[in-house]
Amino acid sequence: MKLPGFFSWLLAALITALLSPAHAETFITIGTGGVTGVYYPAGGAICRLINIQREQHGIRCAVESTDGSIYNLNAIRENDLELGIAQSDWQYHAYLGTSAFTDQGPFKSLRTVFSIYAEPFTVVARADAGIKTFADLKGKRVNIGNPGSGQRATMEVLMKAMGWSKKNFAKLTELNAAEQSRALCENKIDAMVFTAGHPNNTIKEATTACNSVIIPVTGPVVNKLIEENEFYQPASIPGGMYRGTPETVNTFGIHATLVTSARMKDEVIYQVVKSVFEHFDTFRKLHPALTNLDPKMMMHNGLAAPLHDGAKKYFQEIESN
Repeated sequence: MKLPGFFSWLLAALITALLSPAHAETFITIGTGGVTGVYYPAGGAICRLINIQREQHGIRCAVESTDGSIYNLNAIRENDLELGIAQSDWQYHAYLGTSAFTDQGPFKSLRTVFSIYAEPFTVVARADAGIKTFADLKGKRVNIGNPGSGQRATMEVLMKAMGWSKKNFAKLTELNAAEQSRALCENKIDAMVFTAGHPNNTIKEATTACNSVIIPVTGPVVNKLIEENEFYQPASIPGGMYRGTPETVNTFGIHATLVTSARMKDEVIYQVVKSVFEHFDTFRKLHPALTNLDPKMMMHNGLAAPLHDGAKKYFQEIESN
């Protein structure tokens, strides 16, 4: 049956619209960390806000549990992930090709999207292990984290600054975040280290399942690291947040940041940022570690690599209003 001219035009226009790139769905994956840490639920919160508005922008977001910061940065570089959450210190080293990224060289197409939350370097020790300071870890059984994790890499930086090697410990283990609390409470290790936002389920588990305490990470070596590295800053863990540690504990830390590469389309990253910042109150309610986020700080803190043009466009728009 032959359709009247107007209806033929209308049908053709609808087919063209449905098949056009503007209506094609874009899939993105955010690399995070272990499921018991904060990276995984933080990435899930970002994806949730993106997916709620999928009909408007055509972007579908998924979250992937990974080994952590260094894994995510390498996966973005190899085009295996579109976005990832990474510590600001390892973002810095990846961009410049230093420290753990010396062999790969500078990742000059690395881009930041926004900062998320502060991550204090946290040491949890068994209460009966005789560990009162970071220096007391020497000669003990310590979990330094799995290869590819930010906690492992930051611990190795501290060990080097202290002049320590593996020989200075009774035992070093490489358990991931999900395994270390149980190992601590089963007396398989004396202490564990974690670079994490607070409150944190892994640390909560370690401080409720057995008698353990959070140890300060301070002193001349730490002060020197802060002075010489712009991505480190003094940090603290509030007293009373975890059982066994009633007083505030001083340490140092970095920021968790959302990163991507310059190859990602500006419009995609623009919509990612818009989805979070235009529903900011909802975002802060999706996990306790997000409760006290400040949008202005998220636009500036811990951004060692250049801002992606899509993020820059959105930030310029809201700052001009």
